[in-house]
Amino acid sequence: MVLERGGAGVEHRRFRDLPAYLVPGDLLVVNQSKVIPARLEGRKPTGGGVEVMLLRELAPRRWSAYLRPARRVAVGGRLLFGPDHAAVEAVVSGTLPDGARTLDFAEDVKPRLDELGALPLPPYITASVPDERYQTVYARDPGSVAAPTAGLHFTPELIARLEAMNVRLAHVTLHVGAGTFKPIGESIEDHVMHGEEYVVTPEAAEAVNSAKADGHRVVAVGTTAVRTLESAWRDGALQPGAAETSLFIKPGYHFQAVDALITNFHLPRSTLLLLVAAFAGYGTMRAAYDAALAGEYRFYSLGDAMLIR
Repeated sequence: MVLERGGAGVEHRRFRDLPAYLVPGDLLVVNQSKVIPARLEGRKPTGGGVEVMLLRELAPRRWSAYLRPARRVAVGGRLLFGPDHAAVEAVVSGTLPDGARTLDFAEDVKPRLDELGALPLPPYITASVPDERYQTVYARDPGSVAAPTAGLHFTPELIARLEAMNVRLAHVTLHVGAGTFKPIGESIEDHVMHGEEYVVTPEAAEAVNSAKADGHRVVAVGTTAVRTLESAWRDGALQPGAAETSLFIKPGYHFQAVDALITNFHLPRSTLLLLVAAFAGYGTMRAAYDAALAGEYRFYSLGDAMLIR
């Protein structure tokens, strides 16, 4: 779907038609974070099973994680992962304000995640999905527990077509956390965003700042790219560096770095939907979602996309 910011009309196209809506000099900013095999099947020394969803490495060998069922493992309890002869052990060392636990692993678990874990597919994806289908073709930096899904539409062939017409790509990193998908409660103002780590390289900052100075559009691929760009924009330019952002973009926000957006169709009562409404305008989004429902668009992670320009 293609729509204009603040406009009422929509166009229905295929994603492969994207080059028709871009011009030489446009800059696509993509999130190159890679989804890690964060879903682990643990067991207590007594044999009881516990599902573990790793969220973030807080310090060497210490991770935050959701446990299910959490009541089965008290602080101080031990969990084992992998075969008995080569099991990795972790101790539940604390409880965080959001209900997550801290796990202290006996060794660096990152090199063994491919062996011990599985990709944390959203619960509404019930069919078997190959791992590569839930990674963008430009994913490089491991750290996310969910895919930056707007980028899943890109293929190497499409990127080559864009580069051939002098549409450039800049790569940033924002490691997507589970808190991104936390539903908004009764009050938008009371919603608390979880912090997520991002990195803007000097090369990415230079690409964005040059595009803006030359009057070219900066097109964010996904809401995570938007949050990275807007979080790192200070003093009239994109600043390189690594930091944590808990930026909550909602209607009324003034965008500084982003000129156009590629995004999927999002869940109701989500911060992602509010970000898109802030960018496109509330009325535009209502019209777009009505058209998507009428046109039987696919929603959510592996669904269809829209270009808002």
